[in-house]
Amino acid sequence: MKSLVKTELGFGNLEIQDKKEPIPGKDQVKIKIKYAGICGSDIHTYEGHYKVQVPVTLGHEFSGEVVEVGDNVTEFKVGDRVTSETTFYICGECKYCGSGDYNLCDHRKGLGTHQDGGFAKYLIARKESVHVLPENVDYKSAAMTEPLACTYHAVSKTKINEGDVVVVIGPGPIGLLTAQVAKSFGAKVIITGLTNDKIRLDKAKELGVDIAIDSQKSDVQKVVNKITSGYGADVVFECSGTVPAAKQGLDVLRKKGNYVQVGIFSQPAVPFDLEKVIQHEIHVVGSRSQHSADWEPALALMNEGKVNAKALVTHEFDITQWDEAYQVIKGGEAIKVLLVPAE
Repeated sequence: MKSLVKTELGFGNLEIQDKKEPIPGKDQVKIKIKYAGICGSDIHTYEGHYKVQVPVTLGHEFSGEVVEVGDNVTEFKVGDRVTSETTFYICGECKYCGSGDYNLCDHRKGLGTHQDGGFAKYLIARKESVHVLPENVDYKSAAMTEPLACTYHAVSKTKINEGDVVVVIGPGPIGLLTAQVAKSFGAKVIITGLTNDKIRLDKAKELGVDIAIDSQKSDVQKVVNKITSGYGADVVFECSGTVPAAKQGLDVLRKKGNYVQVGIFSQPAVPFDLEKVIQHEIHVVGSRSQHSADWEPALALMNEGKVNAKALVTHEFDITQWDEAYQVIKGGEAIKVLLVPAE
């Protein structure tokens, strides 16, 4: 089967290879891929900024159909419509595994990073990670369950009350999903982006986000202060991973507000205004990936129509068209790009 494989670390080194069709082990499920989403981390991996265990087939956001199950698998059957968590292996012994925080296990191995992922025709998942799709969740939407679970995980890091003002910085797929999840909790949501994010800011308004701001044309802090009688936002989700955005996030947040860092910075060490954190008693928390408890709520949000993931899809390619997909993402034309297997 054709697979899109990262062969070596560094920029590029991504090629189509013919790999043997995988066979599931006794506790595993074989999934025929319908759609696989390109994540920002796939772009970082391609560009050499994110390390994976090479060689490996990329792709950790996907949906598909069960075509074979291992001898010990009774939870799923051939024909089930499914998606899967990215976790392929955990130690099962550390305190993080014990609490269900598999994303923090030091020995965790993930699909698309350590184990062959979804940019192929077939994929093997561990049975504990597989989820059956609810009736109203189609394959395209389901391919974005993983990023939606990540955003649900981020929102769960804080408490959002009915009527709270929430600012989401960065209108990429994660930001647009975060905004929708925050809306589902009853928040008034403001999303910010740059001038070249127009297509994404327009999409935010289409999805029901209350206010979409081009921060290069409008003063975000003035808008937030006007809405909050000068107090500032209750919660900020920083989804872009840029230093100016982090500064903006602290500036628009009220005293005793909650700041959640979702976006990943290009460099681990960044300037951050800890004086403001101290003086305003701001609660700062990071959000890494997702864990098992986030998946069923994410699927439920799509099933109930509270999150429209499919609306973010702007482009589809097959896995042999990586270069075209990469260009529309880097050129700002795309919001979410899905790949399909190549015959």
